[in-house]
Amino acid sequence: MPSTRLKHNERLFSRAGARRGAAPVLTALAIVLAGALSGCAIDFFKPESYAFLKQAGSSAMTAPQAPTVPRDSPGAVNPSRTPKETFPEAPSPVAEAKTDEPPPPAPVEQPETADEAVEESKPAVDRVVASVDGDPITMREVKDFSAQHGQPIDTDDFASSDTAKTAVKALIGEKLLEQEVKKYDDKVDDAQVDKYITQLRMEKHMSDAEFRAQLQASGMSYDELRKRARLDLEKAMMIEQEVRAKIDVPDADIKAYYDAHKDDFTITKERLKLAQILIALQANPTPAQVSAAQKKAEMIRARAAKGDDFGDLARVYSDDDSKSNGGELGWFAPGDINDAILAGVKPLKPGEVSAPIRTSHGIHIVKLEEHEVPGVVPLSEVKAQIRAQLTDQQTSEQLEKWVESDLVKQHYVETMY
Repeated sequence: MPSTRLKHNERLFSRAGARRGAAPVLTALAIVLAGALSGCAIDFFKPESYAFLKQAGSSAMTAPQAPTVPRDSPGAVNPSRTPKETFPEAPSPVAEAKTDEPPPPAPVEQPETADEAVEESKPAVDRVVASVDGDPITMREVKDFSAQHGQPIDTDDFASSDTAKTAVKALIGEKLLEQEVKKYDDKVDDAQVDKYITQLRMEKHMSDAEFRAQLQASGMSYDELRKRARLDLEKAMMIEQEVRAKIDVPDADIKAYYDAHKDDFTITKERLKLAQILIALQANPTPAQVSAAQKKAEMIRARAAKGDDFGDLARVYSDDDSKSNGGELGWFAPGDINDAILAGVKPLKPGEVSAPIRTSHGIHIVKLEEHEVPGVVPLSEVKAQIRAQLTDQQTSEQLEKWVESDLVKQHYVETMY
């Protein structure tokens, strides 16, 4: 099957259809998760972020409404308890007979409750050090969590380790958000999950078969990926509704940011971002073959002009390798584009689709997605971009305040170290 990738001297899409290196899918997932939250995540490893958690732990331990809950109850782990009454051991008959002997030693103080006795008998790494709504957090969990964030904990004495305290509080913050996101379990449908995974695959420039093969090689099943994608979408929806939608960025702030960052909005080199649908022709085609290809190209172009999704049309009709990516080709300097293609797209405005263009490879329908021209981009063209960026920044700050002012009050948090 012909491709648009040609020798350099033919100057046709020198990078068109070129495959990027396929990073492991698990790495890609981390990137997508960051995109889903879009700058919205609290950095739970910042010590200054945890004053509210200290207060929450203290108030949870002393709150008068905190009930005494059995160990197997769904309530909080290790709530305040009524001390267990202890009695001295009854003297043995031998001891009674030997009245001249000194009295027996005082009984060894017993743990306040059977729960604490069980806790003390456990290995340190399995010891419960905190809980959120009765969900225990063990020392092992904290150590694993901290190590994953590059902050290894080398002691079991959490009370004397700032790193351990920070990690516990960080994990509590994540647990609070995990509890809250459960409210969104039924608000994401399968179609949204499918679209989300398709976007992930397209970002990695992989066909469906390549994507699934990479996924399998990474050790994750497709069902596991779908579960993770659904959770990512639920998190994004939660943050959008609870935090992001409540942020209002004034136009004055946008203008001030634009004026202070003019270099960021200055283009020094012309570039065009293109997508295409190729109707391939073999070498030396017959007039009938050319006519058939031309009619097919005109039909596709007409559908695109009427509003049909260009990417969907490419996946169905294109003969180029880029079809698996919805026809996306990427960015090009004018000098990297075939003269016929360049002449066909230069008059277009971003979003428009060219008339069918004939080259030695067939007939191309090309969409101009973006066109960067040297100079300072007008504020009107980047206003939405700046607004989104400033909203992201404020979302990160407001998310922390939301956890501090609302979530902690709605959940029962306890620390035990």
